[in-house]
Amino acid sequence: MIDLHCHLLPGVDDGSKSVDQSVAVLRAMRDGGVTAVCLTPHGTASRIGQGIPAAHDAAFRRLSQKAPEGILLLRGIELMLDRAVSDELLSQPGFTLGGTKAILVEFSRFVTAPAVSNALMQIVRLGLIPVLAHPERYAATTPSAAWQWKSLGAVMQVDATTIFQPGRRGQRARDLLAHGMADIMAADNHGDGRSVLVPYRLLCEQGGEHVADLLARKNPGAILAEKPLDPVPSLPIKTGLFTRLKELFGSEE
Repeated sequence: MIDLHCHLLPGVDDGSKSVDQSVAVLRAMRDGGVTAVCLTPHGTASRIGQGIPAAHDAAFRRLSQKAPEGILLLRGIELMLDRAVSDELLSQPGFTLGGTKAILVEFSRFVTAPAVSNALMQIVRLGLIPVLAHPERYAATTPSAAWQWKSLGAVMQVDATTIFQPGRRGQRARDLLAHGMADIMAADNHGDGRSVLVPYRLLCEQGGEHVADLLARKNPGAILAEKPLDPVPSLPIKTGLFTRLKELFGSEE
C-alpha cells in the first residue's frame, strides 16, 4: 500500500513531534503492508515564494537516518489554498508529491463549491494535477460537486478512517464511494494511530477488494508513476457495522 498524505515530518507542524514518534508510526505502517509514504506537512499558498523551509529539510534528514527499512519516504506538502495561485507555484517543485506533477491541496471547511472549482482550475492550467485532500471535510462536497472537480482534472483523496465513521464527514465519504467519486485513500496520520490498514481490511470485508486495491495501491502508485488513474467502481457501504466501528474509530463531525 502507498499513503500519499501524512504529517510525519517531525516537529514542523501539528503532526508528529519527534523522530522517535514518526519512526514508531512508520514501523507500524510498514509491518501492516505500507511500502511508501509521502510526508506532507502543511503549507499555504500565501507563502509559496518562501519555498520549503530549511527546518523541513533538516527534519527529513534526521528522520531518514532512523527510518525503518522497507518503507520509502517521499516528500511533498499539503497546500492550503488561502489565495489564488500563479505560475510562481511552478518554481517550487518540492511542493509536489514525490516530485511528480501532482500536488496535495486543501481548503477551509466551509469553502464553497464554486471557489473549489476556480482554485482547482488555476492549478490545472499550470500543468499540475490537484489532489484534493479529504473532500469529505468540506460542507460543499456532494457527489455531483466531486464529479465537477474530477472533470476539471482533480483527484479525490478521502481520509481512510473517515469512511467508517458516523457523522456528516463519514456520510460524505461514503457517498463519494457509493457514487464512484473517490480516487485514492490516505491516512492523514498526525503521529497517531491512523492508517489505511484497518479501513482497507473493512472494505475487503464489504466485498470491496478491488476498490480497496485501487484506492490504496494501484491509483496512488499511478500518481507517483505519473500514469492515468483507473476509475474506482461504486461501493455502497453497509451501515450495520457502525456499532462495532464506533468502538474502533470513535465519532467525528
